[in-house]
Amino acid sequence: MAEIIPAGSTTDGAIQVGGQPADARVSAPASYDVADFPVPHGREEEWRFTPLERLRGLHDGSAVADGGVKVEVTAPEGVTVETVGRDDARLGKAGKPVDRVAAQAYSSFEKASVVTVAKDAVLTEPVRIAVHGEGGTAYGHQLVEVGAFAEAVVVIDHTGDATLAANVEFVVGDGAKLTVVSVQDWADTAVHAAQHTALVGRDASFKSVVVTFGGDLVRLHPRVVYGAPGGEAELYGLYFTDNGQHQEHRLFIDHDTPHCRSNVAYKGALQGQDAHAVWIGDVLIRAAAEGTETYELNRNLVLTDGARVDSVPNLEIETGEIVGAGHASATGRFEDEQLFYLMARGIPAEEARRLVVRGFFAELVQQIGLPDVEERLIAKIEAELEASVA
Repeated sequence: MAEIIPAGSTTDGAIQVGGQPADARVSAPASYDVADFPVPHGREEEWRFTPLERLRGLHDGSAVADGGVKVEVTAPEGVTVETVGRDDARLGKAGKPVDRVAAQAYSSFEKASVVTVAKDAVLTEPVRIAVHGEGGTAYGHQLVEVGAFAEAVVVIDHTGDATLAANVEFVVGDGAKLTVVSVQDWADTAVHAAQHTALVGRDASFKSVVVTFGGDLVRLHPRVVYGAPGGEAELYGLYFTDNGQHQEHRLFIDHDTPHCRSNVAYKGALQGQDAHAVWIGDVLIRAAAEGTETYELNRNLVLTDGARVDSVPNLEIETGEIVGAGHASATGRFEDEQLFYLMARGIPAEEARRLVVRGFFAELVQQIGLPDVEERLIAKIEAELEASVA
């Protein structure tokens, strides 16, 4: 039977005013130095859902950089693309690593890709960053910086096979708008652990769409911090977890600045034996962040027996002067009634199943706004469903 763990029916989800829930923040302070983070053993709050043995040494320093990833950037006019060394002063601008794997990645990468969108530029075509694993273990770093009042869409596409630890930074200038689509379409044996950190400027807008399909283990840590009032962030996610896969998304939004907004919506579908999805949504509204408005949502659809979901929303509020804050989490089985309704109208069972799942994901797929990427993802979802009934 599927193990279904909705946060609303456990003690994992927490709303707290004026205090600090034990699971709202990581146990060590953010740092660029890997030595500042103890080796995790799986008992720590931020690691308790992660099968450490499947990280292949990324967490304990034993992973040797013996492989590589190929990074190719295609960019329209108005964009500067550079490959820089570790000493480039722009690196680390968005924020520090918050766990040992991210710190290991920061300490170990040799070259970083830097994409800069000029001030006031409004891109009519997306920037496309292709990250292709070529086997072995690698460490990576990418920085996307969007100048004031510029507008850009960036697609980061992960394919191939690798054991990759990386940091990805997004610096959004005052009044700028940045949409990032990160697709994890790895081979079945890949391992990918990454921290995504966005620094949102005054009256700026940041939208992240994370899509995870492939890999043996994927552990992503999207984070948002605000550099000035008026910023807004939208974090969307879609994941499809199959036989034996572990897919973990750990979000943190740090409202430390007044009059900022955030909205989070992640949805996942699971099928197959030992498919395991983890979603952690942490939102912190600090005492100085008056006028904050935030909401986070996680929905999971369990398609077969043998799958497990852990969904844990946390909301910590240190000031009563906010516009609004809330969260919701739900996990449920695929309902036979939905299939019956469609089949009663002459739709075959397999097609009805696809329609229900497509409808479940449709709202988030539409957030991408790029027809070619949307069509590819819908095709991927249907391929996953066809494999399950083959």
